[in-house]
Amino acid sequence: MTTPRLALLASPVDEAQSALAALTACHGNHAPRDADVIVSLGGDGFMLQTLHRHGALGKPVFGMKLGSVGFLMNQYREEDDLLDRIAAAEPAVLHPLEMQVQTESGAIVTSLAYNEVSLLRQTRQAAHVAIELNGEVRLDELVCDGVMLATPAGSTAYNFSAHGPILPLGANVMALTPIAPFRPRRWRGAVLKSGTEVRFRVLNPHKRPVSATADSHEVRDVTEVLVRESRDRRVTLLFDPEHNLEERILMEQFAV
Repeated sequence: MTTPRLALLASPVDEAQSALAALTACHGNHAPRDADVIVSLGGDGFMLQTLHRHGALGKPVFGMKLGSVGFLMNQYREEDDLLDRIAAAEPAVLHPLEMQVQTESGAIVTSLAYNEVSLLRQTRQAAHVAIELNGEVRLDELVCDGVMLATPAGSTAYNFSAHGPILPLGANVMALTPIAPFRPRRWRGAVLKSGTEVRFRVLNPHKRPVSATADSHEVRDVTEVLVRESRDRRVTLLFDPEHNLEERILMEQFAV
């Protein structure tokens, strides 16, 4: 069996850089476009950065935790079993969200999100947002600090901290979750089919400015945000069998 070529990428922190040097000495290091597997060394933030930069290549990604948060990562181990771990790893296929934003200046900005697309108020004024699903208005006016649409992989992150539901991987659903809603007081969000097209219209954007963020890519002064799950773009994350992503998401639902 041919030994896979690895692209080793590391966050700037000292621990990740030391691991990069050790693994490069053992396995070599290839450019992501020439590799069979991308190995991401860092935390979840660096994993998302890796996916945004190299996800279009279609290469599977095996992450190892060398950062503060590592939900999307495997544990880092110094012993030389990386190739065996990659060979035995279980895949998790993720579809990102496609965000298309229109700003007050008339600009159109697009971006992808593997965790969530979030709208947030830019000033002390609460945001006023109308929500359409597949072209039909479902909420005339949500008064809130913000609102987000999260993938299953991202449902345990910002979405969960905003009291949104944790979604099973492969359930083909998304979480629509308000952030500090004021009106309607009892609206707690919704679980939507993954094929649903969600449009957010910002009401009175000049007085109540809103920003939109796809993972870490922020666009300010938005007037309208269209979000849908991408069926064309997909990434494959690799996990050690005993700690695969589906099991992690399940365990989060029983964490105390």
